[in-house]
This record gives sequence, structure tokens and C-alpha cells, in this order.
Amino acid sequence: MRLTDLDIIVTAPPAPGWGGRYWILVKLTTDTGITGWGECYASSIGPDAMTHVIRDLFERYFEGENPENIEKLFRKSYSSGFTQRPDLTVMGAYSGLEIACWDILGKDRDRPVHALIGGQMNDRLRAYTYLYPLPHHDINAFWSSPELAAECALAMVDKGYTAVKFDPAGPYTMRGGHMPAMNDITKSVAFCKAIREAVGDRADLLFGTHGQFSTAGAIRLGKALEPYSPLWFEEPIPPDNVAEMAKVARAVSIPVATGERLTTKAEFAPILRQGAATILQPALGRAGGIWEMKKVAAMAEVYNAQMAPHLYAGPIEWAANIQLGLSIPNCLLVESIETDFHYNLIKHSFRVEDGYIAAPTGAGLGIEVDEDLARAHPFTGDGLHLEMQNDPCDYKHGNNFAGGAPPVTD
Repeated sequence: MRLTDLDIIVTAPPAPGWGGRYWILVKLTTDTGITGWGECYASSIGPDAMTHVIRDLFERYFEGENPENIEKLFRKSYSSGFTQRPDLTVMGAYSGLEIACWDILGKDRDRPVHALIGGQMNDRLRAYTYLYPLPHHDINAFWSSPELAAECALAMVDKGYTAVKFDPAGPYTMRGGHMPAMNDITKSVAFCKAIREAVGDRADLLFGTHGQFSTAGAIRLGKALEPYSPLWFEEPIPPDNVAEMAKVARAVSIPVATGERLTTKAEFAPILRQGAATILQPALGRAGGIWEMKKVAAMAEVYNAQMAPHLYAGPIEWAANIQLGLSIPNCLLVESIETDFHYNLIKHSFRVEDGYIAAPTGAGLGIEVDEDLARAHPFTGDGLHLEMQNDPCDYKHGNNFAGGAPPVTD
């Protein structure tokens, strides 16, 4: 069996766009007629440029290769360009292609991917959700309202979720780590207090920050949140400084989580060695794919750390996250985004039920992709999947960030 063809679809989820402005889907075909689907979670360059990177990687290393040879395909992609170090763009392209190879292998053997990477360790996975506005909420007011967040959290917990994530402490700025405004700390405490009072001990609170604080600023914020016992303090400083993140981890009692912007074991290993985080959050469409993150999960076991695959993308990456999570003993949570478009794109192949995802039984990734639906929503914009703002922290008038979603425009 050999890989022969590549197709790339850049699809745009309808407004309000939970999961990013676009998803880069790849479809591989073999000379035996089997097709496999993957997703490249790449946001550092535009999708037009990224499609050329994906195609170049396919033509150099994947075309004509047996999809079984995952290890060789990784080493070629990682090293052959005189790199032999993590490259976010190349690994974003590789990851989607690798996921598609696993989908092919599972279909060829009529087995789910988790059966090929160690078997089924877990019958189901605990899911968590970000707090998105409910249908009756004012979408602009929501992100700065502890009361609306608490109402949404209670609705999600009543739905069955046992963990909810929120991130009120903006802004996310390209200027790097900053000291939080005092009103951002006050607002963050108010969010934790309102949500904890709403859900009690029925759910864990997951506090997201996305790397926007200085070391001292992250410690100040973390200390203020400790009375509400969040399950994690996510990416409290920019992810490129492991030693400083370790200082935060030592200074606060809340477990630190990180990983959505990291790629390959080369970047995850220092996190574990230096004690910078005890919860790893790889995005499989960027981090090196399923097999590479299986290795990271094994490393995490040695440090008694846990995995919580990240999702701010489409349902194909979600399916890959689930296949990995089912095969490892240290999967804490998997992030989930339940929009109609996410579910419709995979024809409701699986879903969150009462806060958990049961192990899909279908071959490969266990999904059926609605290719026509994906092509019917092409991305026509010029923005990136996610973008940091240019403006600095506003210490006088406060800060508001719309939850990572692109603005809704007519």
C-alpha cells in the first residue's frame, strides 16, 4: 500500500466561529483506494501559504511511501531539511498528514486507531468545554460578565460536564508577558467566585490565560485565584520560557497546564524535566501527530503528569485527540467544542454524552467526513486562525477579549 494523492480543504466554520477562523483538512488516498483524513492546526502563517507547505511535505516525503512507516515519515519531515529541531509550521503540516495515515491504517485493518497504538485503556473520556455565550446572551457583554459566565457554567454542568474553562484575564497581546491590571485580577477573582458558587463541587474550574503574563504577574494572579481551587492555571506565561514557567509552578498551589503551542517531544520534555507543568495540553494537529504524542504521554507517566489534549480547531483533530486519549493511562480530560458544524462535518460519528465521550468503534479515526459540507464553506478572509492584539494592556479602562473567537461581521 502506497500513498498516491493529497487533497486539501480550507473550511470556515460559520459565525460565531468557535474553533477558529478556518480549519485545514487533508485527505490522503492510497493506491488501494483507501482514503484517510487529518487536520493541520496551523495558525502562524495564512492558510494559502500553509497549503503549499503541506503539499511540499507530501511530495517530498509522503508520496509513494507506505503509510505504515510513521517513524520514518516523522524523521524525514523533522530532520531532512537540515533542521532536526521543532518547527511549528513544518510540524503543523506533518501532523495533519500523520493523522490521515493512521486513519488509513485503521480502515485498512478495520480497527480503530487506538487499537493500533496499544489498545483501549479507557472505555470513555472525560470531556470539558470552554464557556461560550448561551443563545440568549449578549455576545459582547458575555466575556466580561461573571454573572453570565456563571449562568453558562451551570447550564454546562447540568448538561453533564464536570469541568469548564474560562479566561477573563485579557488582553492577549503580541507584546509578550505583561503585569496584569489590578482590575483584571479583580475580574478574574469575580469569575472564579461566581462560577464556584453556581456549580459548587460538581465541576472543576479550568482557568485559561494563554501566555500573556510576566512571571511576577502570573504569580500575583495565581495567588489571588487559589481560594477557588482551579484544577489548572493554563499557560500563565509565554510558552517559550520553561524556566520562568517553572517558577510560577513552584509559587502557586494551582497545577500549571501548558502545551497547545508546543510541538514534538523536544519541546514537551523540558516542561517535564524542569517541573514547569504537570498537565500537558498538546494540539495533535500541531504537536507532531498521534504517535509523537503517544511518546510524550509515556514521558509524562514517568513524571506522574497527565495529558489533556487541547482543541481549538475542527472535529478531525478532536477525533485524533480521542483516539490518543483512549490508549493512554494518564488522560485527564479532552477539550470539546459542540457546535452543529463540528458535529455535522463528521456526520455525528460520536458526541459528548453526560460529560463523557464513549470510545468510537468505527475503523480508523471512527468518523465519516462530510466532504461536501466542508467544501461548501470555503475560507475567503485574510486573517489568521487566531491572532494576538497589537495594543498593550489597558491599565485605566480595563480589557475585554472575545474568547478567541473572530468578531461577527455582516
